[in-house]
Amino acid sequence: MKASEFYNSLKIDKSIAEKLNFNPYYINLNSGISGIVRIGQEYYYDLASNNYLGLSSDKRIIEVMQESLFKYGTSMCGTPIATGYLDKLNELEKRLASFIGLQDAIIFPSCYQANTGVFSSMASKDDLILVDHYAHSSLLQGIRSAGCKIKPFLHNNMNHLIKNLEKSSHFRKKFIVTESVFSTEGTIAPMDEISNICKHYDAIPVLDDSHGIGVIGKTGRGILEKQNILNFEGIYTASLGKALANIGGVIAGNSNLIDNLRYSCGNFIYSTAIPPVMICGLLKTIEILENEFTFLNLRLLNNKQKIINTLTSRGFKLHNGEAPIISIKCGSAENTIYSARQFFENRMLTTPFIPPSIPQNQGVLRLIPGAGLKENDITEIVKAINKIQALK
Repeated sequence: MKASEFYNSLKIDKSIAEKLNFNPYYINLNSGISGIVRIGQEYYYDLASNNYLGLSSDKRIIEVMQESLFKYGTSMCGTPIATGYLDKLNELEKRLASFIGLQDAIIFPSCYQANTGVFSSMASKDDLILVDHYAHSSLLQGIRSAGCKIKPFLHNNMNHLIKNLEKSSHFRKKFIVTESVFSTEGTIAPMDEISNICKHYDAIPVLDDSHGIGVIGKTGRGILEKQNILNFEGIYTASLGKALANIGGVIAGNSNLIDNLRYSCGNFIYSTAIPPVMICGLLKTIEILENEFTFLNLRLLNNKQKIINTLTSRGFKLHNGEAPIISIKCGSAENTIYSARQFFENRMLTTPFIPPSIPQNQGVLRLIPGAGLKENDITEIVKAINKIQALK
């Protein structure tokens, strides 16, 4: 193949965006996110980001990060195993483990790295991984890298999971993989049932709580708290870049597991450590969550309900998810992008999901009305939604 043919073969199909004269991906922002974002010279309501609690612009967190920048500089310029383990990183891992309710934790530069790295460290060709059909791309990529047998089970379908397990007694180790909150539709996994199933069939649960930590549970500690799962005997991962409003990913669990990853997981060993400024910001975020989650969560849930009421009255078809995620059923990829354009034209930034992220003709438009949106913002959003015609 000639070089010109190779590069031509890489061309992305943007025909829908060209047809609708609107591309909702990689929109250029001229501001941070604080409920409202600036695009060019115009202001839009942020319903697209995962800034659930509105903490990305919290001045208390910013002040701590500014102070840490002068103390520690911009980067550790190396991996923790070689350059040294920053005292604040050690403190953050202990705080996060305690916050989640597990023995120990390890911090990766991203949750994507955590999810793609954990399976190759823990699983081998003689093992089996059963994974929820709707699991995140990072989990699937990590599972494939392990080189073991993979069996998907129907979304949140425990009967189908058990049927697969009953045919799988010959495998050396069995892992059951799921998310806590599925981000495209806001459904929540029956993690309590999965934990019991794992105990009965001698399987190890692997849980991604990225959209759960800081979002669900009585005090925001995620799915384990929400479903009263004590002494969780599995592998826990989560993003620190959603409700916790920062960057990085965490793996938490048994202390032997975490110590093993510190010495065996290439995604951790060979990655530059998360910057000190981010570590200090996360410590402050956890402190705020421990003191203020009830208030922030109430605003988040109120925002969700007001917008759901408006969308329902306008005839929009919604997924019935328990989490503070609003998911509008759109169908085809073209309808999904068209819906995103309608919201954009009315000053609302949303997230459209189309294949390959989701199955064909199951496109959704996701809205997350975070706690950073004040009452008057929600009033204006409701007015704007009332101008939009639902798809038939």
